[in-house]
Amino acid sequence: MSMKEPKVEVGILFEPQIEFVLLAPYRISGKEVSGKQVVTYDEGKILWNGRQYDELLFEPLQESAAAFELLDVTIGINFHWERKEDQRFQGSLKIIVENGKLTGINVIHVEDYLTSVISSEMSATASLELLKAHAVISRSWLLAQIRKNKEIAEAQTDYSAFTQTDEELIRWYDREDHTHFDVCADDHCQRYQGITRASTDIVKQAIAATRGQVLTSEGKICDARFSKCCGGAFEEFQYCWEDIKYPYLAKQRDYKVDSGKLPDLTQETEADRWIRTSPEAFCNTTDKKILSQVLNNYDQETTDFYRWKVEYTQDELSALILKRSGIDYGQIIDLVPIARGTSGRLWKLKIVGTKKTLTIGKELEIRRTLSPSHLYSSAFVVDRTELSEAGIPGRFILTGAGWGHGVGLCQIGAAVMGEQGYGYDAILLHYYIGANIDKLYD
Repeated sequence: MSMKEPKVEVGILFEPQIEFVLLAPYRISGKEVSGKQVVTYDEGKILWNGRQYDELLFEPLQESAAAFELLDVTIGINFHWERKEDQRFQGSLKIIVENGKLTGINVIHVEDYLTSVISSEMSATASLELLKAHAVISRSWLLAQIRKNKEIAEAQTDYSAFTQTDEELIRWYDREDHTHFDVCADDHCQRYQGITRASTDIVKQAIAATRGQVLTSEGKICDARFSKCCGGAFEEFQYCWEDIKYPYLAKQRDYKVDSGKLPDLTQETEADRWIRTSPEAFCNTTDKKILSQVLNNYDQETTDFYRWKVEYTQDELSALILKRSGIDYGQIIDLVPIARGTSGRLWKLKIVGTKKTLTIGKELEIRRTLSPSHLYSSAFVVDRTELSEAGIPGRFILTGAGWGHGVGLCQIGAAVMGEQGYGYDAILLHYYIGANIDKLYD
């Protein structure tokens, strides 16, 4: 499968006007240009230097030495830390018209893109083997995305979906597909900030050491998912997203290779016992040195996500569910587990209220409904206390396991494996069962 290193088109910003600075000579339709530029959306076209264009492509004269700066890029879209900053990029700048605005796209070699992504996504203290594993995952996801975009350029498909009846609301959310570029620079693809932040030597080393390597299964690049902490058992893809079973995203204990069998956590009694205890697992750690490799500073206040507890009063829970779902259940009588996946994560939960009863899913919908932001995971059991004579609980206690959807690589488990001397290939093949590591290009 030998090919040249591909380029990726990354959508960076969407504005009626884009200002940028070419910090070295660039070429556009045979002309040389540098310095500050302004492009403006104008009657369905791009206005630049008094003329209208359908599309503009600024390419560096010397790829290795050139860079450009985009001014006022919004980062953290829809996150509490949303803000604007100037960002610097290598490679080419493409400007297109999209939805009554201009879109600024960075066209860049895959390996340069990955260096930035891994620097943005991973902590500076991460071990080399953990970074190598992440490089392979990010590269796999990216190249699979580029391939998929080629396939669906004709047929526009929406990957979030839901089914609704009077008794059930089941929906899942997957990464949005972009039609005019491969990936965006925001968190719902992979966070990308060009060369605005300096990359550390260890990240460059991890990228170079795994150059061109991807995970494959049955001749296709793997859909390489990951989450913070699986809680001791891997979840399977179909319980979180579309009803597709991938052989490499299968149930397994997050433990040494010859460890005991995983109990059947789709069974309520087994799930209950599993979640209320703290079985040994790679990701069962409170070691701050290891956790700091995976968690951003603002995530480090908490170390208890292998097993965790959340408590709500009746008033808190009924108000929260109303606010988050827009559905008035009245007072909440019970939260009843209906269906669990292979890690004990609920993908169907029945909410029983005095005014309404409804079963919801899948995992992210459950996590969003029962928390002001996101519940750590949907692997939890519920205890009701302070029951009134009418059988209405005054308090709910949720005891849970893990952080995130639990599919694919468990970042905390992988960090522990790295500390214990496992190589990145062993880490990857532990989490992506029966997959191969293939080199797509040199």
